[in-house]
Amino acid sequence: MTLKDELEQALQTLKKNEQYRQIPTLAHDGRYVVYQGKRLLNIASNDYLGLGSDSSLQRAFFEQMDQLADTHYPKMSATSSRLLTGDDTQLQALEFEMQAWYQTAVCQEDVSNSPSSPSSPSSPSSPSNLSRPKSVLVFNSGYHANIGILPALTALPIKTLVLADKLVHASIIDGLRLSQNKTVGYRRYRHNDYAHLARLIEQADDDIRRIIIVTESVFSMDGDRADLQQLVQIKAQDARIELYVDEAHAIGVLGETGLGLAEETQTLGQINYLVGTFGKAFASVGAYIMCDEIIKRWLVNHMRSFIFSTALPPINHAWTRFVLAKMPSLTPARTHLALLSTELSEAIALKYSTSAVSSAYTSPIVPYILGDNARTLTKAQQLQAAGFYALPIRPPTVPANSARIRLVMNAKLTYDDCERLIQQL
Repeated sequence: MTLKDELEQALQTLKKNEQYRQIPTLAHDGRYVVYQGKRLLNIASNDYLGLGSDSSLQRAFFEQMDQLADTHYPKMSATSSRLLTGDDTQLQALEFEMQAWYQTAVCQEDVSNSPSSPSSPSSPSSPSNLSRPKSVLVFNSGYHANIGILPALTALPIKTLVLADKLVHASIIDGLRLSQNKTVGYRRYRHNDYAHLARLIEQADDDIRRIIIVTESVFSMDGDRADLQQLVQIKAQDARIELYVDEAHAIGVLGETGLGLAEETQTLGQINYLVGTFGKAFASVGAYIMCDEIIKRWLVNHMRSFIFSTALPPINHAWTRFVLAKMPSLTPARTHLALLSTELSEAIALKYSTSAVSSAYTSPIVPYILGDNARTLTKAQQLQAAGFYALPIRPPTVPANSARIRLVMNAKLTYDDCERLIQQL
């Protein structure tokens, strides 16, 4: 049997198990996609605020760019890595503005958490814990970030234990695998099970000098949240602990100014490594980390996915800055998104759950779990026939027997759209 024969046999096995992936041929039309000749309402994208389909916003951006002199118009390509000639004023300004965004939010957090504040939460906070400034480093994508940050952070020959939530994204898992060496090990704690996490910390060998807890703030497939306040409390009990939080699905969506779940829960100042992406609610491309200045300098010297990648085009950074300037004012869109998402999640819970239905908003990601691969594929086809672009998510992306339709709300949808969708479930 030739290599091609073996590859074809393996692909046929994927098809038999309803796990075969194909790239869909799509055209985009505002809130809709055109797929197989049909115009379908897009409920599969991570464009949570609907900015990616907002043509008027894009026109306003290009009009702003057209006011620049030719010598200042952002280039279409960086043509090299940042350590060569790929750095530019747009990227430098983006990092500065992201840092200012963080600092404004964390200063407000420090005021709220001060002992004299009547609204001060019960989570650990004292003048000695008030937040230090963070630096920002921008990357090409969330995948570049997660496969590069953890290996760089664990490059020092220090006995380190990394403890990651069971349901963290594949990019984090790949980063964990690349981090393993003679002084670094990792374990996974059960999803959002902090009692299990505490036991793993207690079981850590005495010679472990660092413990890095890794979690997403909003989980990409289940749409549920990590309890950041509880993680901060766990961190406060052991000086070896550092927190790494990926806000990919919360940035732009949660928090008073859209800075994510850490802003909403007032835990910004207690998180060591705050990671996020621009490719979802920001409707742009790229990723970032907010961290101490010395960590930024360490990453610049040791993070291989940063060092050896051509930087993103300056025009992309200019667009990200344009969106960033509007992000704190998008509270009405975030509120509408929360109401739509809650309505959909409550409808699914009422239909399939025998337990009490919670009206608490978690995220725009609403999993419609059907379990069986074939049943999930059939349901996705039914939704598409009804005018909705909904996609099946199957193992290994999600655990076995948990295939689902990943329903994603965005702020451009209407209540009528949501009601029509609910009627099709």
